[in-house]
Amino acid sequence: MDSSELYHVKQQFVLGAYKTVVDLTLPDSNSPDFISTLIYQARSHIALNNPKAALQLVPADSENVALKAVAALAKFVTAEGTTDNEASLEELRDLSVEIEGDDVEGTDRDKATVRVLAGTAFARAGELEEALETLGADTEDLEAVAVIAQIYLSINRPDLAKKAYERSKRWAEDDLLLQLIESIIGLVTGKDEYHNPNTFYTEQLGNPSLSSPHVLTARGVTRILRNEFPEAQSDLEESLGQHKDAETFAAFAVASGLNSTKKGETDANELWTRLTSEYPNHPSVADVARKSALFDEAMAKYSVPPLAAIAA
Repeated sequence: MDSSELYHVKQQFVLGAYKTVVDLTLPDSNSPDFISTLIYQARSHIALNNPKAALQLVPADSENVALKAVAALAKFVTAEGTTDNEASLEELRDLSVEIEGDDVEGTDRDKATVRVLAGTAFARAGELEEALETLGADTEDLEAVAVIAQIYLSINRPDLAKKAYERSKRWAEDDLLLQLIESIIGLVTGKDEYHNPNTFYTEQLGNPSLSSPHVLTARGVTRILRNEFPEAQSDLEESLGQHKDAETFAAFAVASGLNSTKKGETDANELWTRLTSEYPNHPSVADVARKSALFDEAMAKYSVPPLAAIAA
């Protein structure tokens, strides 16, 4: 059973209030909450795209498997897109094997954390089968189920994501993370006109103890899908005021483009130009560039005949 303090940290992390988590004061190193809180803080730094800060948090001489795993994930993210990240993946593979033994420094919770962090890294590296195998099809850890659902959604298999969610309802309590998984699946499938995710995100934003640009962005995206473009722009603009990231910026550009005003169209063009400049590797930017190249390639196969001359 988590203490009330650790429960609060976990809820803030689950809802993407990463800035709040990294600003928390760590409990005493002898506290039973110390390692778990430290791991949530390190993971929050990684989520904020600051893996070096995560590495500075983790004691270099720690033998705890969860701390070693979060350090490996931070190294992987730091080297992502280069050949240097393979060493971090190998370290996570070794840890995934190590936790199956008896002589391990760490609790069952720490072992579950290793699987989640390793599965996250494997998924980001494109090793989806390895990620799913590491997380475990029969897992009874909700964080693992959340990653499994995200993997299935990323390959356009919402049916399998829903299956994993439904299976977890047999043993999981009415946990906040369980509700979040349901909302993410609903956001992809569009069930009941996105009623569930819209309600869930609105309820969370009504919590006075929560300050999460992540939830604002999620509701903004939900409102785009519900054709509520001015409201979506408002959410996304507020989110960008708290924390600027590629996903929110891209969603804001989309909402601006769909807003049926001349100013919205102008703003959207300016935002798209900024998005391609500041986040050239964003999936939307890469997709448009790929389609533009295909169009140019198709156009090159045809020549435009000269205009017919009018006989005098």
